[in-house]
Amino acid sequence: MSDKLSIMSKTWGYKYFRPGQEDIIDAVLAGKDVLALLPTGGGKSLCFQLPALLLDGVCIVITPLISLMQDQVERLKSRGVVAEYINSSMGKREIDNRLDNCVYGKVKFLYVSPERLKTDLFLERVRKMVVNLIAVDEAHCISQWGYDFRRAYLDIADLRPIIPKASVIALTATATKQVQIDICEKLGFGRYETFQQSYASPNLSYSVRMVDD
Repeated sequence: MSDKLSIMSKTWGYKYFRPGQEDIIDAVLAGKDVLALLPTGGGKSLCFQLPALLLDGVCIVITPLISLMQDQVERLKSRGVVAEYINSSMGKREIDNRLDNCVYGKVKFLYVSPERLKTDLFLERVRKMVVNLIAVDEAHCISQWGYDFRRAYLDIADLRPIIPKASVIALTATATKQVQIDICEKLGFGRYETFQQSYASPNLSYSVRMVDD
């Protein structure tokens, strides 16, 4: 507990966990696969970022949008955490250097798209990395996009035999029961736990007003 709270306080300035966060973090630290269903603003990122800081090696974060990658990496860097991202706008040399930093440097988080996992350069380097965790952010995209225009989402589990010691955490703010099952199957979950917090947002209200036009 003291290590978790100490790093959380030092890095993010938080003194307490939000509902569900500590149970998720403990399951990840125990080496289990995890499906975490938390509402928007429920602190999903901390659920993989904190355990990754407590473990040796790099956390590979799979996320669908370049803007999400850049935003999270900049936030981590502003807190003194070494993080990198790779996207399609970068040249081969820059990608090569960032992957080298993950193998030989002090990088703790590498943000990539699911399509990146299938490239020869990435697969060559990831075999040399010490990977402590695979985090799949916005995991509902596996069902929402995987069967349509981003089929790489269905192949994320192909990474697991290459880094068999790394567990997987899938995070989303929205997933029906069927989508939850699909996420766990497509990610090749073995010994896993599911954690779910209410999606209800008591700070939101809806009003209907009758108007002339």
